[in-house]
Amino acid sequence: MAKDEINAFLGSGTIYEGKLNFQGSVRIDGNFTGEVFSEGTLVVGKDAKMKGQIRVSQMILSGHITGEVYATDRVVLHKTANLVGTLHTPALVMEEGAKIEGQISMNGNTEAMVAEPAA
Repeated sequence: MAKDEINAFLGSGTIYEGKLNFQGSVRIDGNFTGEVFSEGTLVVGKDAKMKGQIRVSQMILSGHITGEVYATDRVVLHKTANLVGTLHTPALVMEEGAKIEGQISMNGNTEAMVAEPAA
């Protein structure tokens, strides 16, 4: 499988509420409310609006997220990114124009936080 191959896609105009677990890479361009858990990559398109808790290995954000983000590998914020909430990641790449309102923690202790919460 190619590194940047997308396994699933929630297109623009879609509305999803609930829990999303996946392997590989998923791209979201619609509205998502709930929890995301994966050891893979989450790509959030520029028109996407997400709310909730996200626990992934890597996230690439171009859209809007409100909530908590835990990434064990890294987070990339493109110039259209808007994050309101808490970000925990060991590595952050941020383009000029990206916005963060809230807390950023880069202490490298995200491994334990990304473990799927007990039901």
